[in-house]
Amino acid sequence: MTINNQDKKYMRRALELARLAEGWTSPNPLVGAVLVRDGQVVGEGYHQAAGTPHAEIHALRAAGEKAYQSTAYVTLEPCSHYGRTPPCSKALIEAGVNRVVMAMTDPNPLVSGRGATMLQEAGIAVDVGVLEEEAAILNRPFIKYITTGQPLVAAKMAVSIDGKIATRSGSSQWITGEKARSAGRYLRHVYDAILVGSGTILADNPQLTVRLDGIKTKNPLRIVLDGSLRIPLDSRVLKVGEAETLIVTTEASSDKKKKEMEQLGVKLLVQPGSGKIDLPWLLKSLGKLEVTAILVEGGGQVHGSFFEQDMVDIIHLYLAPKIIGGSEAPGPVGGLGVNKVDQARKYRMVKTEQHDEDLGITYVRC
Repeated sequence: MTINNQDKKYMRRALELARLAEGWTSPNPLVGAVLVRDGQVVGEGYHQAAGTPHAEIHALRAAGEKAYQSTAYVTLEPCSHYGRTPPCSKALIEAGVNRVVMAMTDPNPLVSGRGATMLQEAGIAVDVGVLEEEAAILNRPFIKYITTGQPLVAAKMAVSIDGKIATRSGSSQWITGEKARSAGRYLRHVYDAILVGSGTILADNPQLTVRLDGIKTKNPLRIVLDGSLRIPLDSRVLKVGEAETLIVTTEASSDKKKKEMEQLGVKLLVQPGSGKIDLPWLLKSLGKLEVTAILVEGGGQVHGSFFEQDMVDIIHLYLAPKIIGGSEAPGPVGGLGVNKVDQARKYRMVKTEQHDEDLGITYVRC
């Protein structure tokens, strides 16, 4: 592989383009493409939504005849098969591109490497691995979904510096300031779905929508774990005009309440039997619905259940410079926890952002 600083420069631009579609492409990945000929960018593009042209096609259309003998920089291996759109490898070959630089191969084990092979067999030089780690972080949800059939799980927490999410009386509005709360609401746009337990609905009656002015966003699928259908029918989360809602319950819950919720337009996912919602069953079920990433906003018992089963891939932590104190004031993760410190689940920090006085930190599982 012959990689130089120019290759990294153009791949960074391709990654910037890919991020422009953040929140819009599921279940497809985020992909950007840049075409360069004689040291000049002649075409750019990014995948904008599932079912629409891929990044390479947008870049080729922008370049026109200038695509001939150009180098294509793509953040993910060009596809080699017919899906919702024709294969991009074929389009690059037909355009006369003479080199393709990829950040990473397709993680789908059924097609990985085929696009690169198709290009090489057509006489096109192929290099793989430029800014590969950055590309993998960008598409963590897609990688998890395409390799396991299950969604990526992210936990969102807003805490004081002594690790509290509320006072001992239950007061929690607001731990963080407006900028941090806006950043947290933007995450709802990025993820396919937002998940809470019924306790959060009963305590706060939230809308679970994005609500950001001046930014084009979508509302996520709202998922509520409610094994016995405790939440009232006038809960704000059941107003389906704002966003779709999926209530996860069990066969043992009230048939009458199920019908009433369905009449409101709410979707139900019913687990066989009774008792607590089985999280492995839930993730498999959501994967079948093409949910590629969920943002778990709590409460503490729900977070605890996901952490205890080692299901949390990413943590979005918003840290406020406040001391709440109190041995009875709750923390963000409930449940039993581990017995010894060396049993603690480990994460590494990949991003920090300042939101006025608050600090946003993103961690990924080691």
